[in-house]
Amino acid sequence: MSAGDPGAEDDVVEGPADRAGRGRRIVQGLLSLAVVGVILWVVLGQFTELSDVWDAMRSLTAAEAALLGLATVWNLVTYWVITVIATPGLTYPQAAVLTESTTAVSNALPAGSALGVGLCYGMLGSWGFSRSRATLSVIVTGIWNNFAKLGMPVVALSILALQGQPGGGRVVAALLGLAGLVGAIVVFALVLRSEDFARRAGLLAGDWASAARRIVGRGPVTGWDHAVLRFRGRVVGLVRQRWRSLTLWTVVGHLSLFAVLLVALRAMGVSEDEVGWAEALATFAFARLLTAVPLTPGGVGIVELALIAGLRGAGGDDAPVVAAVLTYRLLTYVLAIALGAATYLYWRRNRSWLGSAPPLPASMAAAG
Repeated sequence: MSAGDPGAEDDVVEGPADRAGRGRRIVQGLLSLAVVGVILWVVLGQFTELSDVWDAMRSLTAAEAALLGLATVWNLVTYWVITVIATPGLTYPQAAVLTESTTAVSNALPAGSALGVGLCYGMLGSWGFSRSRATLSVIVTGIWNNFAKLGMPVVALSILALQGQPGGGRVVAALLGLAGLVGAIVVFALVLRSEDFARRAGLLAGDWASAARRIVGRGPVTGWDHAVLRFRGRVVGLVRQRWRSLTLWTVVGHLSLFAVLLVALRAMGVSEDEVGWAEALATFAFARLLTAVPLTPGGVGIVELALIAGLRGAGGDDAPVVAAVLTYRLLTYVLAIALGAATYLYWRRNRSWLGSAPPLPASMAAAG
C-alpha cells in the first residue's frame, strides 16, 4: 500500500525475513490465545457460573442499557477530540476513522500496538500529512496517555487515603508512583525547555541503552542525542500552544473510560456500599497499568482478571462483578474492534480525503 493511495496494491516477493516475522507473529498469536483461554477458564471456572453472569446481564433495564450506550459513545468521542488536538489540520471525521481503525488493529492482533502505529502513518500519509506531522501526533498522544496511566493510580490511592481506606502499603505505592510521575514530567519539561539538556539526555539514554545491549552481546547505539533533538523540535511548538487542552481531554478520556465500568457495575447491581467509586477507580487504574506489558492484544484476559479480582476484593458479589466487567470489555474492547473494521474499510474506499491535509500552522513550524 502506498502512502498516497489507500487502494493501491504492490506485488511483493516474500523473503526469509518476512517469513520469519510471520512465523513469530503466528507464535505470538497462539501464545496470546493460550493465555486468554487460561485466564477466562480461571474467571468463569473459579469465580462464578456462566449462567449466573448471564442472568445478571439480562437484568439490565432499557434505561440502564441506554445509559451504558451513551457512556460508551461519549468515551469514543473523547479520543477523537484528543487526536484532533494532537494532529493540527485533522478533521473530526478523519480522527474518528483514524482512531477506531488503529485501535481495532492494536486490540485484535499480536504486536498490535506496533501495527497500529504503522497504520496510523499510512492513513495520515494518504491524507497528505508528512511523516514528521504523523510522528508528532503519535509521540504527543502516547506521552500524554502514559502520563495519565501513571497519574490515575496515584490520584485513586490518594482519594482512598483521604477516606481512610488504604493500608500502609497503598500509601507507599501512591508516594512512589507520585515521585515517578513528577520525575517524568520534570524531565519532559526540561527536554522541551533546553536544547542542551535534550542533547545531554539523549546521550545519557544512549549510554544506558548501549550498556544494556552489551549484556546480550550486541553493539552500542548511536545518534540518540540527535534523535532527542529532533523529537524536541517536533513537539515543542504543539505542546507550547496546546498542552492545556491535551491534558484536559486526556484526563476526560480516561475518566470517561472509567465511567463505562462504573455504570456497568451499578447497572449489574453492585452498589456503592459494596464497591465504592474510589475503590473501583483504584482497581481500574492499576488494571490500565497492566496493559503497558503487551502479553496479549489489548490486554485481553489480563485486564478482565485484574478487574474482577480487584472488585471482588473490594466487596462485590461474584456474578454481578463478572457480568459488569464482561459488559465493560464488550463495549470498550470487542465493540471497538468491530467499529474499527468498518472504519478501516471506509478508509480503503474513500478517496475524497486523499491529499487533503492543510499546511501546518506557521505558529507550530518548530513542531513540523
